[in-house]
Amino acid sequence: ANGMQVVVIPDHRAPIVTHMVWYKVGSADEPPGKSGIAHFFEHLMFKATKNHPEGTFDKAVSSIGGSNNAFTSYDYTCFHETVPPQALGEMMAFEADRMRNLVLDDTTIATERDVILEERRARVDNDPDALLDEEIDATLWQNQPYRIPVIGWKQEIETLGRADAQEFYDRYYRPNNAILVVAGDVEPAKVRELAERTYGRLERGPDLPTRVRPVEPDQNTRRTVTLTDSRVTVPSFSTQWVVPSYNTAKPGEAEALDLLAEVLGGGPRSRLYQSLVIRQKVATSAGAVFQGTMLDDTNFAIYAKPREGSSVADVEAAVDAEVARIAADGVTDQELARAKDRFIRSTIFARDAQDAMAMMYGSALATGGTVKDVAAWPDRIREVTAEQVRSVAARYLAPERSVTGYLLPKTQVAN
Repeated sequence: ANGMQVVVIPDHRAPIVTHMVWYKVGSADEPPGKSGIAHFFEHLMFKATKNHPEGTFDKAVSSIGGSNNAFTSYDYTCFHETVPPQALGEMMAFEADRMRNLVLDDTTIATERDVILEERRARVDNDPDALLDEEIDATLWQNQPYRIPVIGWKQEIETLGRADAQEFYDRYYRPNNAILVVAGDVEPAKVRELAERTYGRLERGPDLPTRVRPVEPDQNTRRTVTLTDSRVTVPSFSTQWVVPSYNTAKPGEAEALDLLAEVLGGGPRSRLYQSLVIRQKVATSAGAVFQGTMLDDTNFAIYAKPREGSSVADVEAAVDAEVARIAADGVTDQELARAKDRFIRSTIFARDAQDAMAMMYGSALATGGTVKDVAAWPDRIREVTAEQVRSVAARYLAPERSVTGYLLPKTQVAN
């Protein structure tokens, strides 16, 4: 009744249950100048509440041999526990408590802000790959908030205070902005009973407006980003494009992009791997990625690392040739059928794990999808035609609207 959505995925093969609470807020929803507040608040959710001292929740989970953690993305924040089924009610009680009863004081804020700044130093500032990724994102996205790193910019993290945290908490951490996903050795009726007893007692928050973000303009330039660093020993490159996600694509387009990534760079059977690593022997690795589960448009990326004796330019030319070949000539029906089989089979294997199932449903529901969409996805993949794959390659993977990033040793410069 308070607006919280609940999804149950029964799986009775093992006496274990995964409990996830997804909040429909991520770094792309942050106010201007407050980058990092979504990830910062993920950390604050592990602090004291009005009912429990700090650390009580973690101790309760570890005492029964369970595990718990959380993560923040551009479009959502998720908190999860994996425990025996008899502990599910206790996990719900803890999560419901911290949904509305956090104690946010200046000391807690200052301490955790320092933790976040140290995390940024360790994971980004001291990692050339991560630094380049930030610069590529800031170049790829000209208007969309995906251009801002999830962890936030250092100078803005430093200014985050208790008032910012309290406002963020009161606005977004409400049952009507949350999705509960429970997967494992449970029955739906029992989950509903426990959810009503815990989450159901929470008051509904103010209705939030539809998440409408700045729209990306048409991109008409080819851009490059180069980072040279003395810590880099093996050069690499990647090229990225803005493409539709499952939430913004026309019917069939996102599925075709998924299969395009599989054909191009989905493993050792893919075109990039077979051409660059096996036949031409110019690369040690090559692949492609389509980040389809996003609220707004997303990115399609190809990447490779040259083998000793080959240059980044050699590898880039070989990659460009494979992309151009698919855009012009497409893929064969047999090649597409094999890609579909590999792709669907890998997804079915992933669904064999209850936490993976919970992830699939939670991420889809938090980015505009439905339970029906997730269930019907394999059938939609099977319906994709070779012409659809060629069409999305020709339409979206155009060199003149791409961003290419080079990560090079200090003495090397890209062509």
